[in-house]
Amino acid sequence: MTNMDKLYDAVAARGPVCVGLDTDISYLPEDFVDSAKTAGENIVAFNKAIIGATKAVAGCFKVQIAYYESLGMDGMKAYADTLAAVRAAGVPVIADIKRGDIAKTAEMYAKAHFEGDFEADFITLAPYMGLDSIQPYMPYMQQKGKGVFVLVRTSNPGAKDFEYEKLADGRHVYDMVGDKLNELGKQAMGESGYSSVGLVIGGTHIEEAAEIRARYKDSFFLIPGYGAQGGTAPDIAQYLSCGNGGVVNSSRGILLARKKQPGVKFDEAAYNECVKMKEAIADACSKL
Repeated sequence: MTNMDKLYDAVAARGPVCVGLDTDISYLPEDFVDSAKTAGENIVAFNKAIIGATKAVAGCFKVQIAYYESLGMDGMKAYADTLAAVRAAGVPVIADIKRGDIAKTAEMYAKAHFEGDFEADFITLAPYMGLDSIQPYMPYMQQKGKGVFVLVRTSNPGAKDFEYEKLADGRHVYDMVGDKLNELGKQAMGESGYSSVGLVIGGTHIEEAAEIRARYKDSFFLIPGYGAQGGTAPDIAQYLSCGNGGVVNSSRGILLARKKQPGVKFDEAAYNECVKMKEAIADACSKL
């Protein structure tokens, strides 16, 4: 069983919400911060509370490395401790690192994030340099069941600068990238029918949603863009397949949910937001 199979099962059991632990020290409630601890230690304590509160209603967690790198060695220890805490909770974890290099460098990135202190179940990759920037990760997928999510069509406004450019054959650049990755993924198929090569497909542009889902029916999607970036549950539902086949990321919307729930503790508010998001997506899926 691959990690993508395990993620498929997790979504079937708990829903498609991906809790983004993109945690800045400013997100922590003032009365939670312990002045005797470092910033990294406070962030880990906060993250562990969020994990404990939401693990029963989250398909997975995603940890964005930049928030931890910005704190130096203290932050990188917090990053490692956060990954370990998610894995100890028995929930799949995505390391959002967006690496994109070739040959030996890519091999070292694979070793760094699929083994040792920073081991994760999945990582995110940027494919701009071509398939030889993805190939070094394949042995970990084929032999250890690890998974990747590769940027294809993202949720940011700048996606239209490159990704939407038209090719001579009428396809967009993102179509070409998705097609090549979908073909590569056939080398690492799981029992669930999804390959270990997942795709990052933003949920903010819905014009081609049905076409993209049908085109990549054996690719699992990581779907950013929900909430703060404008993606709604009905939008997101179109990228799922019977409520599965993808996970929907929300970071600030969950981490800062207490700001919209006065008087509610931050971890309870995070749980409430996850449930609200999960139910909204399930309702939208039921209407398709």
